Amino acid sequence: DISQAFDRVWHDGLLFKLKHFLLAPYYLILKSYLENRSFSVRINNSISILHSIGAGVPQESDLSPLLYNVYTSDIPSTNNTILATYANDTAILASSSDANVASEYIQSHLNLITTWANNWRIKINETKSVQINFTLRRNEIPPLILNGTCIPIQSSTKYLGITLDKILTWSHHTKSKRKQANIRLHLLRPILKSKISLANKMLIYKSLIRPVWSYGIQIWGPAKPSNIRPLQSFQSIALRIITNAPWYLTNQNLQKDL
Repeated sequence: DISQAFDRVWHDGLLFKLKHFLLAPYYLILKSYLENRSFSVRINNSISILHSIGAGVPQESDLSPLLYNVYTSDIPSTNNTILATYANDTAILASSSDANVASEYIQSHLNLITTWANNWRIKINETKSVQINFTLRRNEIPPLILNGTCIPIQSSTKYLGITLDKILTWSHHTKSKRKQANIRLHLLRPILKSKISLANKMLIYKSLIRPVWSYGIQIWGPAKPSNIRPLQSFQSIALRIITNAPWYLTNQNLQKDL
């Protein structure tokens, strides 16, 4: 995890990279956009002197994600690992029949990224970084080191909203999503039990509740039925609340009709 990703983009470094990507007129526009920015601090009636801003891209700007992507576009890669990045979340993956070899691949890649980050004034948050080993074996796997800090090994972790467990049963993910969906259903229950039309109730469910648990279903969908059951049970409960279905109507028929 990169700490304060958008706030720590070094202007001089970004401009150096932009100069290699863009034609002169476009480069000069972005240069004027970033340069001569300043800030002051106000406490009650006291205001500090102006200080120049040498890092960070403007918050809420449509350009900020693009500029950040340009700034980090040269992050090192290797032939033995896969690098997956989204905004400030980065994952390094390696596979091997020998866990020690896979660990060496990732450690070598981490060392390259650490050097790159230091050169470009990027702060990596070691406390939010985790190591997870996807394996059925119980062999001891050496820990990874990042900036002199041992990365903690966990049995599950969340990446881009998907909870991954070390043997990919997806049970951690479905249980987590069931809890989130329960909270959303509780908040919307008064509306779903009101006298608004069934069509509007279903629209609310499909727009505000179902996406909570169905996100990433392309990945965890093939999980064992026993691990998906918590979400199937939740949907049945939600649909019964929405339709006020009688007890004798089976869940299978209820979901089929809707």
